[in-house]
Amino acid sequence: MKVLVIGSDGQLGSEIKELVSNYSKLEFVFKDLPDLDICDADLLNSFIKENNINAVINCAAYTAVDKAEQNFEISEQVNSGGVKNLTNALEKVDGKLIHISTDYVFDGSNSEPYKESDPVNPLGAYGKTKRDGELFVINSAIDSIVIRTSWLYSSFGNNFVKTMLRLGYKKNLLSVISDQIGTPTYARDLAKVCLDLISISCVERMSKKGKVYHYSNEGVTSWYDIAITVMELSGSNCKVKAIQTTDYPTLAKRPYYSVLNKTKIKKDFIIDIPYWKDSLKDCINKLKQ
Repeated sequence: MKVLVIGSDGQLGSEIKELVSNYSKLEFVFKDLPDLDICDADLLNSFIKENNINAVINCAAYTAVDKAEQNFEISEQVNSGGVKNLTNALEKVDGKLIHISTDYVFDGSNSEPYKESDPVNPLGAYGKTKRDGELFVINSAIDSIVIRTSWLYSSFGNNFVKTMLRLGYKKNLLSVISDQIGTPTYARDLAKVCLDLISISCVERMSKKGKVYHYSNEGVTSWYDIAITVMELSGSNCKVKAIQTTDYPTLAKRPYYSVLNKTKIKKDFIIDIPYWKDSLKDCINKLKQ
């Protein structure tokens, strides 16, 4: 089977690149902008057909949450229209899809971990356009899976963990939000799950109508607690001060609570999910190397 990974230069795509040698039965093609733009339907159709693509892992997205409030059209083109183009192209070749979505489809009003069946209510442009993209996958005729994840970080790209590491060595004090509750996701853990699900052993279990799954690391924490843990694991002497969301206003509203329930993905695909502190330690050790 030939698998196209779109958005391959991002955090998740880069982690997938590092792991593909463990999946020798699959052939992989990696593409990102400017070589392949999912907003260009004709280009996408031609590429998938001419390269005999059987399956896609879609990591491409417009993820600038605050900028999306000012650039709604761009966010919509990528997160919604681009996904529509992708599902249409795969329908023509009877292809399969794993599409990555987000906890931002929820409004954060829950007091217990969000299940896949819970009502969605995105607070801003990013969450809304990602939800629209989900619906194109769910309502398509292809074998497909939507994986919602949260608070993604990696040794690649720009993310909260790397920012805390960098600032922790430069500053004596950092102020970090403590009243937003969720769970971080090490992109390397999610990359392995995506590869396992797209492999031969799991393909037959994909739904014809699309299924939604939740994946993050295990546990519950806050941005403040993550920052504290980063300083401890890295050996930094930087102090971390807890602040409220109201102390750090942003263009886009963030869900106050976005813990995801992973029972469904663990049950359906018999997977173990690492605890967030263990995965954070792995990532920081990798960065130290």
